[in-house]
Amino acid sequence: MKKAAGTEQVSPLFRQVYEFVLNRMERGEWKAHDKLPSIRLLAEELKVHRLTVFKAYRELSDHGKVYVKDKSGYYVSAGSRPAAAVEAGAEVPSYSLTNPLSDIQRTPVKYQFSQALIDPNLLPNLFLSDYVKKVFDLYPKVMGTYSSVQGDEELRETLSRHFHEQHRLQLSPQELIITSGAQQAINLIAGIMLGPMDYVLVERPTYSVAMDIFRRAGARLVSVEITPDGYDLTEVEELMRKFKPRMFYMNPTHHNPTGYTVPVRQRKLLVELAERYRCLLVEDDPFRDMYFGEKPPPPFFAYDTEGWVIYISSFSKYVAPGLRICAVACRYPFMERLITAKSLSDNGTPLLNQKIFLHYYTSPRLQQHIGKLRIALQVHKEIAEEELAAAGWEWTAPQGGLNLWVKLPESIAVAELFARCMAESISFVPGEICDPLGEMTNRLRLSYSFASEEKLREGLRRLTAIAGELARG
Repeated sequence: MKKAAGTEQVSPLFRQVYEFVLNRMERGEWKAHDKLPSIRLLAEELKVHRLTVFKAYRELSDHGKVYVKDKSGYYVSAGSRPAAAVEAGAEVPSYSLTNPLSDIQRTPVKYQFSQALIDPNLLPNLFLSDYVKKVFDLYPKVMGTYSSVQGDEELRETLSRHFHEQHRLQLSPQELIITSGAQQAINLIAGIMLGPMDYVLVERPTYSVAMDIFRRAGARLVSVEITPDGYDLTEVEELMRKFKPRMFYMNPTHHNPTGYTVPVRQRKLLVELAERYRCLLVEDDPFRDMYFGEKPPPPFFAYDTEGWVIYISSFSKYVAPGLRICAVACRYPFMERLITAKSLSDNGTPLLNQKIFLHYYTSPRLQQHIGKLRIALQVHKEIAEEELAAAGWEWTAPQGGLNLWVKLPESIAVAELFARCMAESISFVPGEICDPLGEMTNRLRLSYSFASEEKLREGLRRLTAIAGELARG
């Protein structure tokens, strides 16, 4: 079998086909008494051997999920139960739970370059505490009630106006849902959209946790190269045509980990491709306000008129990480499914967090602070670039975001460098973790935003010194 880029075979192949068919039935794409694709056609679609599909269909028939009509083919049984209700004794696929990024970040170190977070000392903490007191004065019963599942209506109204004024987004408060951070949003969307054997387009490189979430759902990842000039849209269209992916997960503005930003023209054309090939674009946008020069182009969502873009706007990085506030914009009827998924996850993001964020984010002082924060982050970036340039390392200078995507000399093995650095209490993210193919072994992601200026300079000097020792052998 020719596997899609970046995929893992985590259970017998016929079982993956079995789960794929059940998932399509569960989503209502194949209803009772619908004829299933022939063994030949499904084998061609999934790029597996016909005997693999035959074994999966036979298993489905044995479990009463489908029935056979002589000389006609396989059909969906009436009242077929969901995939979770497989009869006792049937094999259940087990997907390995992995999160290597979390494993790295959980290790306490003195020089923290693996977390794409902002130094807490750069955030207006005393100012935030004043707003906590204000919220309790305005809403004395805030601790005694839940938020609605979709999110506080006052906050959604405010954010819909904000998105319209700042990013030209046309959406109503009913087209926003508040989640507990962007990662929860990605997880909810994956739970709705993905099942075993489904294809997902992801950038190469990309946010590693998103890949782990998609793989846990049994999906197969297909890589789309991202460059300083964006994507090769001819390649993207060919991948959409060939694999018929359920969605394309992207971080097109100050991209994590490279810092690249996709140009306006490509945004418009890619939305057209998504509509043509019925591929949902999931736009993860946590770094938009962290730019150093010109403002970035509007989100993909601004060019979408047919509901093929979901926009994830997280404020956790630079407003108040502890509040875990993220706004997700999408059209109906997908919003209904997202609300249901959220209700089954936690029944609503804490109301207190939403009210604090509402009054804190809309204050003139915080908006002024964000401008100062950009300057501070640019200083951090320039310190990091100064230290890395002295070591002769390569990278493309980002125009925003929190990371540098660094290419090491061939004489240095990242795996060995990582082990030595962790032993010296220095952390970074090895590039292969961000690569759907796991092949970027000469790359690393350095986050310059979390360490203070002093520790940033000192830590990078130590890191490059260790690398120099390894290069000399």
